[in-house]
Amino acid sequence: MHTRLTLYKRISSARDSAALRELQVEMIDRFGLLPDPVKHLFAIAELKLQANALGIRKLELGQNGGRIVFEAKPEIDPMAVIQLIQKQPKLYQMEGPDRLRIRHPLPESADRFNAARALLTTLRP
Repeated sequence: MHTRLTLYKRISSARDSAALRELQVEMIDRFGLLPDPVKHLFAIAELKLQANALGIRKLELGQNGGRIVFEAKPEIDPMAVIQLIQKQPKLYQMEGPDRLRIRHPLPESADRFNAARALLTTLRP
């Protein structure tokens, strides 16, 4: 139990993608191939790093969509947000000055990971 908690803490406190990759390699060396839940944990940690770098405070995606909550001065391309809303107003909508509502049906976890990656790529300046 202690080892598991220590590894969770190391994953959540990784400062960059390289540190995550090193930790993943270390875990594979110690324990063998990683099960899907651990792979998902690494994917979430990577998405969190990317979101934080863009000034995204929170990125939530569930089966029926989700939302993005931006920091006061995010490092995103504002035109990308405007274009998302203009091209697909039924799927994207601003809720106040700092929240983007996402109305994609995302029934599978793989769909949510792919949607999060695509959104972060789209919003990157």
